[in-house]
Amino acid sequence: MGFWLPTIIADLGVKSLIEIGMLTAIPYAVATVGMVLVGRSSDRHRERRWHFAVSAACGGSGLVLSVQFSNYPVAALAALTLATFGVMSASPLFWSFPTAFLIGAAAAAGIAIINSIANLGGFVIPFAVGAIKDATGSTAIGMYFLAALLFAGAGLAVAVRLVDRQTTPPRKTFPPTI
Repeated sequence: MGFWLPTIIADLGVKSLIEIGMLTAIPYAVATVGMVLVGRSSDRHRERRWHFAVSAACGGSGLVLSVQFSNYPVAALAALTLATFGVMSASPLFWSFPTAFLIGAAAAAGIAIINSIANLGGFVIPFAVGAIKDATGSTAIGMYFLAALLFAGAGLAVAVRLVDRQTTPPRKTFPPTI
């Protein structure tokens, strides 16, 4: 979103750089408020998986809708706002997952591996979307690709049962201690 949002807004027919900058701020302003509200709800309900899945699905839906409404700038901007809200709200929730699977040094190593892959993705994905745009002349296929990744992440989050190590009762040790 950070790399391509100004380009997508310019593709909607906005020509002034100041207008592109101001319109780019709208999705991030909404996402900032939404991210806080989703985080609070997740904390209040002590639940991360469904909050992440719904946020990621909102992000994917927003990207798909932004392509579908590309001829209607106001609707496309609303869809991009939904996409930005979803992506930005899902991101912090994701980081609670590694410690649900791993503990101690394994959790630290898992987080490091995820961070490395994410940084690699942050480098590769803009080039992939750019290559798709160059090949097709449109960002539409690139947006569908990103939406598919978000939907896949939402599906994985729902499919995998996470264990909250802080609320799980301790296991009984054998032999019992007296």
